[in-house]
Amino acid sequence: MRRRQFMTALGVLAAPSIARAQGAGNPDLIRFVPAADIPALDPVWTTASQTRDHAFLVYDTLYGLDDALQPQPQMVAGHVVENDGLLWRMTLRDGLRFHDDTPVLARDCVASIKRWAVRDGFGQALMAVTDEVSAPDDRTIVFRLKAPFPSLPAALAKYSAPACVIMPERLAQTDPFKAVTDPTGSGPYRYIAAERVAGSRTVYTRFDGYQPRANGTTQGTAGPKVAHFKRVEVLVMPDGATAAAALRRGEVDWLRWPLVDLVPQLARSPGVVVDVIEPLGLIGKFRFNHMQAPFNDVAVRRAILPAFSQTEYMLAAQGEDRTLWRDGVGYFTPGTPMASDVGMEALTSPRSLARAKAALAASSYAGQKTVVMLPTDFPIYNAMAAVTGQLLTQIGFNVEVQSMDWATAMQRRAKPEPVDQGGWSVLHTGWGGTEEMNPINNVWLRGNGRNAAPGWPDSPRIEELRNAWLRAPDLATQQSIARDIQAQAFQDLPYIPTGQLFTQVAYRADLKGVLKGLPALWNVRRG
Repeated sequence: MRRRQFMTALGVLAAPSIARAQGAGNPDLIRFVPAADIPALDPVWTTASQTRDHAFLVYDTLYGLDDALQPQPQMVAGHVVENDGLLWRMTLRDGLRFHDDTPVLARDCVASIKRWAVRDGFGQALMAVTDEVSAPDDRTIVFRLKAPFPSLPAALAKYSAPACVIMPERLAQTDPFKAVTDPTGSGPYRYIAAERVAGSRTVYTRFDGYQPRANGTTQGTAGPKVAHFKRVEVLVMPDGATAAAALRRGEVDWLRWPLVDLVPQLARSPGVVVDVIEPLGLIGKFRFNHMQAPFNDVAVRRAILPAFSQTEYMLAAQGEDRTLWRDGVGYFTPGTPMASDVGMEALTSPRSLARAKAALAASSYAGQKTVVMLPTDFPIYNAMAAVTGQLLTQIGFNVEVQSMDWATAMQRRAKPEPVDQGGWSVLHTGWGGTEEMNPINNVWLRGNGRNAAPGWPDSPRIEELRNAWLRAPDLATQQSIARDIQAQAFQDLPYIPTGQLFTQVAYRADLKGVLKGLPALWNVRRG
């Protein structure tokens, strides 16, 4: 399959008109169309990017990442490091308040850090060398470490989910494996529960109690976060042609993920800007459920490799324009220090369906039903899942492609049970290139079994190498270990990379101040 099959012909669908109450060009209102609906409100409980984008409206973080991916103080005024790197003392800046009008206290931050660290790989690494994290007073957070951890601010600044967002202590005490449903944060926007329509609309209003940083440069998630709009409406529009038509008419302001086939028309449309705001793109993933047959057998997983073509996945998801994707992608972001060609022959050597069939026949596979989740409302993952359904069928799997919306897929992927009990075999997802530059940020590369991200791979060797990477004294040693990790990943196959996509956004030309990185709605204004 070389192209998406669900595409509606350009201009065939007549997009229903979105109410223009308050009018296009309203300086107080922005309407944003996400890739899919929010599957959950808790960015610690899920890694879904829609929840992450929601979270950075309503929550804030102790540190932010600038355009160079360097951590900068955000909620903290600053920090001091003492005792040869074993003591970190962070001081909260003035004026921090939650949406319920209570002050943000250091104990809220400590509780939030502890809850996040249970679910996040970077947080787990931090806590492994932490003797104690405490709040000796209302404004001070103290880390007492067993060993130096220079990347501590980077861990607290990461903006991939699970992100270390700060919530009130009463919410942060929730079991990390149970989703928080009360999104009370201290960020620039407040979530309006009364206007939420699942599958259709999420509304936020500006939190007038938010005080942006008084200094710094606004980049990424760092610097002053100024909310220029009084109201944000996030409108789910599963049909890409409808969304594109609404953008051209000025009925919506920003498409997070316009259909690639519609992008040329959008780029020619008066008053519309098309741009790539994530320079390192998105790394696609073919994720196995390692807990259940057939993919609990590594030989069955490996049987897919001889016929697996990243080119086919990228053509289906992104089309013919080679500037929008690349194949030959391993387990670390191409062009970054940890990337290498170790083991890449598994993906780049001549493809052979016959070899894949022979490998499957020689494995333990006994015809078990293999369920591929296909999201109907997320075009890129829809396309990838369709390719997978066809590929596995050709190899000889008993395949059932099950269609569902993205929110349902995100809920279902948390189920490790067999497919006849509502489980799954394969899901497609992606992760920002900024988050796959090293083995600590990449949660999908964890091999810690039931504690890993959904899919739950068990690879003691990957975990051993990951810990060694953390202790590496210099870049050259880190790079050597990263090569070993990639070699092991091609043996254990926690997932198969499907390629790197440079996804575009499209927005109205009167929007100014659009930032690089995640689709942040602070700093953006009409002008």
